[in-house]
Amino acid sequence: MHIGSWIKGFSRQCLSGWGLALLLGLSACSTAPPQGVSAVSPFELQRYLGTWHEIARLDHRFERGLSRVSANYSLNADGSVKVLNRGYNAEKKAWSDAEGRALFIGDTNTGSLKVSFFGPFYGGYHVIALDPDYRWAMVIGPDQSYLWILARDKQIPAGVRERLMAQATSAGVDTQALIWVDQSPL
Repeated sequence: MHIGSWIKGFSRQCLSGWGLALLLGLSACSTAPPQGVSAVSPFELQRYLGTWHEIARLDHRFERGLSRVSANYSLNADGSVKVLNRGYNAEKKAWSDAEGRALFIGDTNTGSLKVSFFGPFYGGYHVIALDPDYRWAMVIGPDQSYLWILARDKQIPAGVRERLMAQATSAGVDTQALIWVDQSPL
């Protein structure tokens, strides 16, 4: 076989493989909320912008071992939302930052967005509980294995915690698996 023919054949195989991997990867990145779960409405983005402290989360590789986690939301010039997540890794004695971009999935009066930290790959970000004064929020991802409780302060009242746990349980979330994030000062 001529080397040029081999390269063309190899390239076609690689492109086909990459195309399949990309298609599978994109189908795995759902942006819709889990079945039976609805995002809050009305939702006011301007009131949601700013810094939120992570009170609790389900464990995932990208946040494993982080404490003192916060998320800051601000507007980009193009109208999308800049997401800056920050957490402290005690083992490495270093801060870890991740910057992403969020877009509304549909109606901007509904707290249902898609967020990307990895180029064209988006995942669902759905605000399913929100304090009327925007002091705390509960966010679920594309399925019940992603959940965050956020607050403007580093703690939430016990009554709010109990109410959010009940709502998360009714949404099918394993609340026993929640990690309550250390927000104590360094």
